[in-house]
Amino acid sequence: MKIQSFDKIYNIHKKSRVKRWFFFILMAAVIVLFLPWTQNIKVMGNVTSLYQEQRPQQLNSPIPGKIIKWYVKNGDYIKEGDTILQLSEVKDDYFDPLLVQRTQQQVEAKKGVRDYYEAKVGTTNNQLQALATAKDLKLNQLQIKISQLKNKLAGEEAELAAAINELRLSEDQYARQKKMYDEGLVSLTQFQQRSISYQNAMAKKTSSENKVAQTRQEIVNTGIEQNAVIQDYTEKLSKTEGERFQSMGQIEGSEGDIAKLENQVANYKFRQGLYYIVASQDGQIVQLNKAGIGEILKETESIGTIVPKTTDYAVEIYIKPVDLPLIKEGQRVMCIFDGFPAIVFSGWPDSSYGIFAGKVIAVESNISANGLFKALVVEDKKEKRWPPKIKMGTGVQGIAILNDVPVWYELWRNINGFPPDYYEVKTEKASQNEKQK
Repeated sequence: MKIQSFDKIYNIHKKSRVKRWFFFILMAAVIVLFLPWTQNIKVMGNVTSLYQEQRPQQLNSPIPGKIIKWYVKNGDYIKEGDTILQLSEVKDDYFDPLLVQRTQQQVEAKKGVRDYYEAKVGTTNNQLQALATAKDLKLNQLQIKISQLKNKLAGEEAELAAAINELRLSEDQYARQKKMYDEGLVSLTQFQQRSISYQNAMAKKTSSENKVAQTRQEIVNTGIEQNAVIQDYTEKLSKTEGERFQSMGQIEGSEGDIAKLENQVANYKFRQGLYYIVASQDGQIVQLNKAGIGEILKETESIGTIVPKTTDYAVEIYIKPVDLPLIKEGQRVMCIFDGFPAIVFSGWPDSSYGIFAGKVIAVESNISANGLFKALVVEDKKEKRWPPKIKMGTGVQGIAILNDVPVWYELWRNINGFPPDYYEVKTEKASQNEKQK
């Protein structure tokens, strides 16, 4: 009796296809070993902005104050210049509601003081001019008087010379007359007449000498008076000049006080403009960390964050130091954004789904705090556009594309622990230089 199970278990006489499948799989494996494989480096990163002003900006209070009104809430979209909140003063130096007007009144008062001193300087200049004119007039008068006295002295000296000559002549005549009288040739009357003439000539000479001496003394006195006038007017001019300089100093001091007060007025006006905190750009308000009315803000304290509406997105990737020589500017990087489905074939990135191409535009030369080097990747506009729904801070997995090598070479490299092949990225500038050469 033949058992059916025996025929089902023992297929000795049936033809087997194992050998055929073995050779088929072996041939397929050999073919796969010679297929191209794209070497790559896996990196991690996050979405950021290409420009600093497009990154999330903190809202800070420029002055200490108390919140009295909110104009926005978390999640609101605002435009540049929109009011976010209103503050009131908490410093007693600024409590006065008419602070600007009163400070402006002080400015006007200081300007009045300055104008007064400017008028005083003008008056002092007139006084100086009048004193200088009076001095010149007085000195001219004295100079004329001295000239007149000198002319008078010259006449008197001439008279004195004539009197001396007349005296000499009278003296000779008197001596002859006396001799003749002694000899009895003339009478006593004639001798007395000649004696009187001699006495008159002597008196005339003495009178002329006195006049000359008096005139000379007058000239000396006038010279002394001239020096006294110079001294007196010099003192008056110096005193008036000192008053002028003092007034000018007061003017300069007033100018300084005016500038200081005007600076205070400008500061007060500017500070009043800071009571309303406004948006610096279009965007969305997030992370408001103050609630309600009446809370006190310190100077430069954070209020919240504004996320710009328009952003040129980029990706920050972090590279291990061992892989840094393999990353160059212009290098292609495939990006996988968190939240977006992707099917990735590591060695065949062009065949993957849900990944987006970018290129490296900068590699930092300084290592980051996390022990990795940072590089910046931007969208490659020649390929598929990045998804419009990505947000700042979204996690990114990056695949830095390197050389194309056979699969067997990549297996051999990994078995031996060799790094990927080092190669130079040809940028547009390098290509242009090669063409020029």
